[in-house]
Amino acid sequence: MLRISDDIAIEDWELTEVFSRSSGPGGQNVNKVSTAVDLRFEAARSPNLPAPVKTRLKRLAGRRWTADGAVLIRVEDTRSQARNREIARERLAELVKKALVAPKKRRPTRPTLGSQRRRLKAKKERGEIKSLRGRVTGED
Repeated sequence: MLRISDDIAIEDWELTEVFSRSSGPGGQNVNKVSTAVDLRFEAARSPNLPAPVKTRLKRLAGRRWTADGAVLIRVEDTRSQARNREIARERLAELVKKALVAPKKRRPTRPTLGSQRRRLKAKKERGEIKSLRGRVTGED
């Protein structure tokens, strides 16, 4: 079980790990040992996640969200399979934690009367400066 917060935990049946050969450094070991981890989390079928969290998770996951509603995380950072498993689970937990935070509603505000007046005054001053840049008439 992967605990996300006090009230949300991901059960083991919701996670699937597939190991494959990793690219990158490792010498001859890289051709023999399957150290890369593909962690699959069945997010759409998860009973522990509320619907709004699933929606936010889908948006945050982006390309990692599959057509059948699963989140795929691939980790091949280290040469150790166990460490890659830990990193994958940490990344999944981080993603779900971000999805748990509901965005604040934006309240539209209006500019104050003073800020409007300051803006118009600055525009008028700028316009006067630019109007003085015209062609100079020669009075000799």
